[in-house]
Amino acid sequence: MGYKGLVMDIDGTLYNSVKCITEPTRKAIFCARDEGKIIVIASGRPIPGIADVSRRLEFAEKGGYIMGWNGGRIINVQTGEVISETLLPDGIVAEIAALAAEYDAPVVAHTSDTLVSERPDDPIIQLEARLNRLTVSKIDSLAGYSEKRLYKCIVTGSDEKLVHLERIAARHFAGRLSVYRSEPYFLEILPFGIDKAHAIDVLAKHLDMTKDDFIACGDGFNDLSMIRHAGLGVAMANAQKAVKQCADYVTESCDEDGLVTVIQKFLLA
Repeated sequence: MGYKGLVMDIDGTLYNSVKCITEPTRKAIFCARDEGKIIVIASGRPIPGIADVSRRLEFAEKGGYIMGWNGGRIINVQTGEVISETLLPDGIVAEIAALAAEYDAPVVAHTSDTLVSERPDDPIIQLEARLNRLTVSKIDSLAGYSEKRLYKCIVTGSDEKLVHLERIAARHFAGRLSVYRSEPYFLEILPFGIDKAHAIDVLAKHLDMTKDDFIACGDGFNDLSMIRHAGLGVAMANAQKAVKQCADYVTESCDEDGLVTVIQKFLLA
């Protein structure tokens, strides 16, 4: 007990199934912050795709931290301070695109404020754009793309295809990139070592805290690292089976205000 901070995923955790933050959840988060607790959003979404959440939780006015791109960029919203930023190595996108092309899997790359893809009409890439309220720019070739500031790539496809491709990509990029799925249809490829567990360590050091001071709550594959790593790892009842199996505690679903239970039971006790 005695936890000092709460790290939350967005979709399926902070958001309910209709992509809303309920008023009970919002009030519980405000109560925790009023008692001096650190409130953190950790998401695979880009920073612009978290702006609405930040506004809803009044991070700019009252304080809060964002870990965007699964921890590729960590910011203090109230002060604007960039605590950490890690980009994909120059030239690696061509290698990612070539590997994905062998399996006819579309790829979308994240810049700071837009998405780029050779196949912008792919329905899953369009879903990524809608979720983050970003546009997708069509380019002739990712291999020749000149933008240097890229945070991550997402390879899309069916669950069956990406299970297979995840193993292949993890071997191919071992020691060079981090490879894991955030959803059954999203295979994320990020700078080496970048995940939500690493992001908690970076923020904890910045705040003179430790990972054990944090509760981490999530539902997806990309939440596994932080749920295993934090002082208390919490899975939502709607989480992927593997996430629930590794959690210290399983709370109610995102449609049952599961975060409220966590805050009341562990953060404010």
